[in-house]
Amino acid sequence: MNLKPVSIAYSGYTITTDKVEMKIEDIHQWLSEEAYWSKGIPMEKVRTAFDNSFCIGVIWEGRQVGYARLVTDYATFGYLADVFVAEPHRGKGLSKKMMEVIFGLDWVKGLRRVMLATIHAHGLYRQYGFGECKYPERIMEVLLSPDMYLTAG
Repeated sequence: MNLKPVSIAYSGYTITTDKVEMKIEDIHQWLSEEAYWSKGIPMEKVRTAFDNSFCIGVIWEGRQVGYARLVTDYATFGYLADVFVAEPHRGKGLSKKMMEVIFGLDWVKGLRRVMLATIHAHGLYRQYGFGECKYPERIMEVLLSPDMYLTAG
């Protein structure tokens, strides 16, 4: 699928889906040091996830200060992951603007289902239609190595 990148100016920030503009080193630093779900994640895991997902980023003064990725087949399903806005940049509507851009894309509107997992920010995600699973008895998971980044060499 050939998708034209979207870039918009927003309150002094650039919000973009252009991976060329994104700073993988900044993304890795935040995910490996700050995120509760990926502390210690190796750079090669971040790079592989980045390369194989639809991504959106927030750039400020040449640094990546926000990010989200949608793991997707671009036709029926998406899984929203690795959403963050760095602490000094929170409260400025950046996560909302990232969600508006993602959920405003025609191909995303055509997906059957988008899922995510979070321990907080439920209020943000509810604004974009997220809620409890309609059929939780249908949802299953297997945790092959839930602490893999903490135990990696």
